[in-house]
Amino acid sequence: MKDKYLLEDVSDNNFSLITDYDGNDEHAFDVNVKSGEILPVLPLRNMVLFPGVFLPITVGRKTSLKLVRDAEKKNKDIAVVCQRSAQIEDPKLEDLHAIGTVGRIVRVLEMPDQTTTVILQGMKRMQLKDIIEIHPYLKGEIELLNEEIPNKDDKEFQALVETCKDLTMRYIKSSDIMHQDSTFAIKNISNSMFLVNFICSNLPFKKDEKMDLLAINSLRERTYHLLEILNREVQLAEIKASIQMRAREDIDQQQREYFLQQQIKTIQDELGGGGQEQEIEEMRQKAEKMRWNTEVRETFMKELAKLERTHPQSPDFSVQLNYLQTMLNLPWGTYTTDNLNLKNAEKTLNKDHYGLEKVKERILEHLAVLKLKGDMKSPIICLYGPPGVGKTSLGKSIASALKRKYVRMSLGGVHDEAEIRGHRKTYIGAMPGRIIKSLIKAGASNPVFILDEIDKVSADRQGDPSSALLEVLDPEQNTAFHDNFLDVTMIYPKYCLLPQLTT
Repeated sequence: MKDKYLLEDVSDNNFSLITDYDGNDEHAFDVNVKSGEILPVLPLRNMVLFPGVFLPITVGRKTSLKLVRDAEKKNKDIAVVCQRSAQIEDPKLEDLHAIGTVGRIVRVLEMPDQTTTVILQGMKRMQLKDIIEIHPYLKGEIELLNEEIPNKDDKEFQALVETCKDLTMRYIKSSDIMHQDSTFAIKNISNSMFLVNFICSNLPFKKDEKMDLLAINSLRERTYHLLEILNREVQLAEIKASIQMRAREDIDQQQREYFLQQQIKTIQDELGGGGQEQEIEEMRQKAEKMRWNTEVRETFMKELAKLERTHPQSPDFSVQLNYLQTMLNLPWGTYTTDNLNLKNAEKTLNKDHYGLEKVKERILEHLAVLKLKGDMKSPIICLYGPPGVGKTSLGKSIASALKRKYVRMSLGGVHDEAEIRGHRKTYIGAMPGRIIKSLIKAGASNPVFILDEIDKVSADRQGDPSSALLEVLDPEQNTAFHDNFLDVTMIYPKYCLLPQLTT
């Protein structure tokens, strides 16, 4: 709940200070008090009363309520001053600003929320000399202050007042705390003194700045000082409005895109479902037919649920979608049937290559062992020789003889470990390694891999690809290849590796 002092001297209206004075009667605000008289002192916590304006305030202190009641009954003017600190509950002389205004109580209103609102009319500036009584409320000795008003024919002063009026209207237009209808009140005030006082009272300046304006005896100097403050406030208000406009434009663009996306989604739903939902449902149905183990299936369903929660415009959406599509496109448990007819293999090798008897004999021995053992995993043959002797074509002949898929992966100039093991799925543009890509391209889990130019692999700050190839070439490791992008273990029990070195 707010403190009591925060509830005083506050009006609900953004432009609460009003005046109906048209400037025709020069004695409209004469007072019946003289310098040296004792007047009841009404301290305000956070508002400043200027001559010529009406100021509605909320009275909360018991002493202030009694003062208002007595002054209303006796139809007596009071001294209205502002406290130096709003937190002080029982102010003394040193707690009050010396300069104030002789005020007149126009009306006392009992509000429905049990608060009392008093409408004060500023009459004449005065100085509080001393506090004479404290109980039942403050009473003090005052001294009236004269106002140095320029001549009506002073064109410089009139131009100064018009400039203040224009700046005030600019401020109201740029500010978000001032009601735009307030400009009518500014336009309807014809008296220069009351227009300046009205602007000083009404605009949301700091309290200390308002007290500085009230303390100036010369109306010309007060107007000059007001002009400086208005220039500063107008510039700040326009800068703030410009920033808010740019931010509003960004928000409006985001809202526009959001509404368009919602409309597209609604239209797609009417046509039988949105593209995103259809694609996710298709992936879910395809996943049900995949031959996955429990770990891979759980990982896929978890990542699919994450994709459903991701906004299509988010950068992570494309990475997540690429990940799931890669998992679905991999040939999980898909193998081609081997043709281990050695006579057919020999015929194929002799047909494709002339000579190379020792090499072809070694390949046929390798295939014979594979046929006899039946469960040999990831057999590796290293072909070594100068360019153009037929290393790559031999691999292609082996794949043709076995009726396996054929994959050639050139490693010449590869210097990034991620080319072999893939990128980690933590940033935009992540991709699986070339092993996984080649398997997707082959469409089977037991292709014949040709690792061409394996001796041309280099290393740099991004890692050592030759070390990463150990997992590929070691028969005890390559049966369960782990790609960083997929982050799940891939089981390939039957693929041939043919590393090639060039002399």
